[in-house]
Amino acid sequence: MEPAFTLGLEEEYLLVDRGTRDLVHSPPEEMLKACQDQAPDRIHPEFLRCQIEVGTPVCADIQEARTQLASLRAIVAGVADQYGLAPIAASTHPFAAWEPQKHTNRDRYNMMARDIGAPARRLMICGMHVHVGIEDDDLRIDLMNQARYFLPHLLALSTSSPFWRGRDMERKSYRLSVWNELPRTGMPEEFRSHGEYLQHVNILVQAGIIEDSSKLWWDIRPSCRFPTLEMRITDICTRLEDAVTVAAFYRCLLRMLWRLRARNVTWRAYKNLLIEENRWRAQRYGLDDGLVDYGRGRIVPYPELLDELLELTREDAEHFGCVAELENARAILARGTSAHHQVAVYRKALEQGAAEGEALSRVVDWLIGETMVGVRDAAAEVPSASA
Repeated sequence: MEPAFTLGLEEEYLLVDRGTRDLVHSPPEEMLKACQDQAPDRIHPEFLRCQIEVGTPVCADIQEARTQLASLRAIVAGVADQYGLAPIAASTHPFAAWEPQKHTNRDRYNMMARDIGAPARRLMICGMHVHVGIEDDDLRIDLMNQARYFLPHLLALSTSSPFWRGRDMERKSYRLSVWNELPRTGMPEEFRSHGEYLQHVNILVQAGIIEDSSKLWWDIRPSCRFPTLEMRITDICTRLEDAVTVAAFYRCLLRMLWRLRARNVTWRAYKNLLIEENRWRAQRYGLDDGLVDYGRGRIVPYPELLDELLELTREDAEHFGCVAELENARAILARGTSAHHQVAVYRKALEQGAAEGEALSRVVDWLIGETMVGVRDAAAEVPSASA
């Protein structure tokens, strides 16, 4: 039987002060409550108090996922505006410092801060997680093994973190550089079955290292809360429509791999040595310098790879009714990701005579506006804000 392939999206936003454009260290507690009142169980605090997380309900199709995500962005932006704040959908802030940030006072976060130390305090980063419903335990593991190959391709489409503490880090996704300081991150190993996966997780649990598999912060993992395969590698997309494209692409790639499996065919398995190389290339260059096609043994330009991916998943995009969403990847390729635009805004401001601080503030202004592009119209399709 075909899996449900339902969708759920989680996004993390940074909260900025509209006056200073810097991160707000301690947003008012009543702001979070006001958000939660409008969308019960859908909006939550994150590790740092300058962050806020949203999560859609289980969605049957990409259209529902778009409207639900837009509604949540609109709620957070509307409430934050009442306090002189704004959310930005970016995986790093252009100039904020991590030292003044405070973590949320919750047991899980207090434990994380204690166990990991300084690297945890530097987690001034945000991401997007996409859950796809796959009920069978062993199938989730099998598809995780195969899907690892495609994760750098999705990362390249999503990059939104070129700056860190006021510097262009010459990486399209500096978020991953920060994230990699934590344990149990990166690509998961290949597992032969769900039983083997549980066996390894239980060793860490029994040793008292982790409480459960939610502390495995891999680029892709079986969710410990839901019967889903959760993709975690991507930056958060600043533009709503780009987030929808990445989510739709991930879903279609999983269904394509499931179709192959139904014919007793699997995508060729590659060691993490090779997959991690493409992960690095996507982190460093994004769409600009190609990824390695290990079947051909050479670097292939991203436009050529994208053509191949769209062809591979054409049947699945038609099945899910999301051909337009996948084709939007060509538009991302043509105009660039958020990372490209942030650097362009910064450099243009410098060319116009702005000081570095002013140039970085203009990047924040761009992010505030871009985070809301298309949000109001899409959110209007939700019957009620708390749906």
